[in-house]
Amino acid sequence: MRLGVAAALVDGVYRTGDVEIDAEGRITAVGVPGRGRGLAVPGLVDLQVNGFAGVDFLTADAEEFTRAGVALARTGVLAYQPTLITSAPEQTIAAIAAAGKARTNGGARILGVHLEGPFLSPERPGTHPVELLREPDVALARRLLAAGPVTEVTLAPELPGALDVVAECMRSGVLVSCGHSDATAAQAHAAFDRGARLVTHLFDAMRPFTHRDPGIVGAALTRGEVLLGLIADPSHLAQETIRLAFQAAPGRVVLVTDALAACGQPDGHYRLGEVEFDVAGGVARRTDGTLVGSTITLVEAVRHACHAAGVAVEQAFNAATRTPARLFPGKDIGLLRPGDRADVVVLDDELSARTVLQNGVPLDA
Repeated sequence: MRLGVAAALVDGVYRTGDVEIDAEGRITAVGVPGRGRGLAVPGLVDLQVNGFAGVDFLTADAEEFTRAGVALARTGVLAYQPTLITSAPEQTIAAIAAAGKARTNGGARILGVHLEGPFLSPERPGTHPVELLREPDVALARRLLAAGPVTEVTLAPELPGALDVVAECMRSGVLVSCGHSDATAAQAHAAFDRGARLVTHLFDAMRPFTHRDPGIVGAALTRGEVLLGLIADPSHLAQETIRLAFQAAPGRVVLVTDALAACGQPDGHYRLGEVEFDVAGGVARRTDGTLVGSTITLVEAVRHACHAAGVAVEQAFNAATRTPARLFPGKDIGLLRPGDRADVVVLDDELSARTVLQNGVPLDA
């Protein structure tokens, strides 16, 4: 089977020609001569999804996780991390267990759970309930990691005990991201030196960059091994800020949505765990005006980065495929090469998803 595309993103590089897929759902050839339209890219990878299509992952059961995964896949996201904001430990543990029981059933694969909290700074809580934040605690970290398939933990590295939790996550093979933090550059460097390899939504909910106090932003931009999560929507970041991140850290930006249960739903009143918020004009805010994640899909974030911020198509799609996939070696995600599993998104000339294939089978078939 051929996809009928004019080009494909192959191993991170734009390559003209069609893509051929065999009956076993594997890519057999790229750059195949022929006339076609549009672009084929690997299945998208989203490392920060709080909920989707009416499902809030903090309160979802296994069946709801599965339903949200099916809806996500139809937008082009074929692998993701359900993300849990700060809640009571018992609620978090129950949500981790539910995610572990979810089935793919034609939906996006769950790579593992991203715990965004509770070890966050009360100085930079964003929408997290301040009363539920905790100082880093290795014993609690062990309880959470033992509850199910946790793959990432976001914490504030400046808090007392934070580096001990970083070390515990390293021993358990769990990624550590710095975020919701008032860390200085020195405090951020200390966490990166211990093994933290990500920053959660760069620029948002962290000490601002200034020329004498660069903070976590300046530290992360200067560390070549650190990947930078970025919410590329008009509410969270200016066009220039998006472009700056891509220019300052080529190959290290990871586009994320921070999507909510309200994503794909009409404007109205919603919940994110304990947090109530309203969506108006597609923008989610609490009554005090605090932003609460986003309602953008990942392909829309890529399109915004390209069309509004001027980021090259290859760079933007690599930030939603190949770059996050580097954190999950051996998972067969974010790639489009001969021999790879045919998890592919076919885009039209406007970079909207035209067809999504999972194991070579169109999801709308």
